[in-house]
Amino acid sequence: MELQFSNKELAFQQEVRDFISGTLPADIREISDKGQHFAKEHYLRWHSILYEKGWSVPGWPEEHGGPGWTATQKYIFNTEMGLAGMPMPVPFGPVMVGPVIIEFGNHAQKKKYLPRIESGEDWWCQGYSEPGSGSDLASLKTRAVRDGDHYLLNGQKIWTSYAHYADRMFCLVRTDTEVKPQAGISFLLLDMDMPGITVRPIITMNKFHSVNEVFFDNVKVPVENRVGEENMGWTYAKFLLGNERTSIANIGQAKRRMEQIKTAARAELMDGEPLIEDRIFARKIADLEVKLMALEYTQFRLLADEEAGRDVGAVASVLKIRGTELTQAQTEVEIEAMGHYAIPYPEEFYQPGANIPPIGPDHAPAAMLDYLTQRSLSILGGSNEIQRNIISKAVLGL
Repeated sequence: MELQFSNKELAFQQEVRDFISGTLPADIREISDKGQHFAKEHYLRWHSILYEKGWSVPGWPEEHGGPGWTATQKYIFNTEMGLAGMPMPVPFGPVMVGPVIIEFGNHAQKKKYLPRIESGEDWWCQGYSEPGSGSDLASLKTRAVRDGDHYLLNGQKIWTSYAHYADRMFCLVRTDTEVKPQAGISFLLLDMDMPGITVRPIITMNKFHSVNEVFFDNVKVPVENRVGEENMGWTYAKFLLGNERTSIANIGQAKRRMEQIKTAARAELMDGEPLIEDRIFARKIADLEVKLMALEYTQFRLLADEEAGRDVGAVASVLKIRGTELTQAQTEVEIEAMGHYAIPYPEEFYQPGANIPPIGPDHAPAAMLDYLTQRSLSILGGSNEIQRNIISKAVLGL
């Protein structure tokens, strides 16, 4: 395992930094600095800029339109994007369903879907969780019954991020009820304008509309929209979730948040002294920095395995647990650093272009939003409890 980048990798790191500083639109930078919500058009505009550069699908091989980067180059790109506070390409297409189609899809599916994911023409969402089937995803009940050259789809998905923006959905459905749960699941691709699909918003505690309920009422899905073999969807889902878990611990964002915490602690006063001078609080910052360093080393171990062509296995679950726990701990300490300035702000403040001055430090509103938003991280991508079960089986043999 290497803990230092090579000269070639350092040159690539500088290239990424120069690209971000030279092409990032001023309004997108302002939204990031203020902690406001990125709208769909901001994601699409930044995706278009990355597409022109050839970087919109950083994990893809060259033969499918990607840059053909190594695992380390992908890590550098993601880290620099996080450090800059930039909107990452929306992962559902480039990071999730795209690699599944590349690995398991047929020629027609690759020809139809991959170029549109790369260009940003299609926005995808993920149809996995259901009421009662979240972490225990194999218990899903959304049913797809074969009817000639179509499936009739009925059921419900929930917590579907950005379904209200999406053109298409990749969806796990039950196609066989007579076998064990994992063996009766298939992987379908849906157009969100198909008759019978209804999307209803869920407003979360951060007052933002990012997740939804999706209902299916006799939706006719062509059999040609199935990826791979019928009843093999669980295999494809595990492949996809492995990609998601390795990217959910964003080192760049964690480093950026660490600097924001220290900036706030230097500015806030406690009995006339900066909070960072308080030994107890300084110990909390030191603890976070040590955990961040350990997380980055864990990421390097995973990179070493990827570069060597080895299965990352349970390391992805370790990274997911530690990354989400660190993020949540950081947001708690950041709120403490803000003190009484860490108050809920009106929803209008977080809309792009809003010019409402914050009370106290400039980053105070973003800190509160970050705290509320990251509460769900330990559930997303498979709850941390499930990840511990995976580790216990894969590593301890329990």
